[in-house]
Amino acid sequence: MNHQPLPLTIRDRPFIWGQRTYLMAVLNVTPDSFSDGGDFNTLETAVTHAKALINAGADILDIGGQSTRPGALEVSLTEELNRVVPVVRSLRKNPTFATCPISIDTSRSPVAKAAVEAGADLINDVTGGTGDPEMFSVVAALGVPFILMHSRGTPETMQKLTDYQDLIGDITEFFTVQIQKATAAGIQPHQIILDPGIGFAKTYEQNLDLIRNLSQFQTLGCPLLVGPSRKSFIGHLLNQPDPKQRVWGTAAACCAAIATGSTDILRIHDVAEMHDVCRVADALYRPKT
Repeated sequence: MNHQPLPLTIRDRPFIWGQRTYLMAVLNVTPDSFSDGGDFNTLETAVTHAKALINAGADILDIGGQSTRPGALEVSLTEELNRVVPVVRSLRKNPTFATCPISIDTSRSPVAKAAVEAGADLINDVTGGTGDPEMFSVVAALGVPFILMHSRGTPETMQKLTDYQDLIGDITEFFTVQIQKATAAGIQPHQIILDPGIGFAKTYEQNLDLIRNLSQFQTLGCPLLVGPSRKSFIGHLLNQPDPKQRVWGTAAACCAAIATGSTDILRIHDVAEMHDVCRVADALYRPKT
């Protein structure tokens, strides 16, 4: 049944779905992420950039210590912990971030647990709970919101796994199964956010098709997060190999996602630019209540 998801409160901040688009800012503390690898992988640069993201209008900070770009190799558990936990802890001790929701981008339950204990507020799992059999039960025990993303394989193999019988139908089926598993483990339904995984095991054409059909996921009754930022399908369209030069292509994708009437959160790199894009798109496409 199509219905508006229940509001969610994170660190005393209400997220009321349908009223406006919320911005999740990417903060990769990695040496090899596809567009900002090595830019913010020291504690000092990460904290400085986090302040800039908040000042530019970010609603959530998403911190990741494992690159998920196509072809990326997996880092050790210890390395991932050493990358993200000190950053989360440092941000939480800083008054600037006292009320800022922090997401941890990980598919490993020990990282999720350590990050939440250090002060993170929600888990963003690019495997949608398939990468670690303990993830759902750990998140349920932590009592935090969970972003469930669709993907296939690993970053090393995903771009070879793009054969779908029915793109939207197959992703919907994946979501349905994983939501059932998550709730059976004890995760509250209103704390589940869905991400269809643009750029993850999807071809250029499939990414465009996915954005055009985002409204079909509303039947699942969960908020929708969309992450088109700087992705390779934009580079393909613009003949632009440099991800950092895909800002306005990203803006068009964000506007299109909002125009479907189903996008609640955009995960983006260029916060100041997308903040303006979203305010105008929201005014144009969201009905006044």
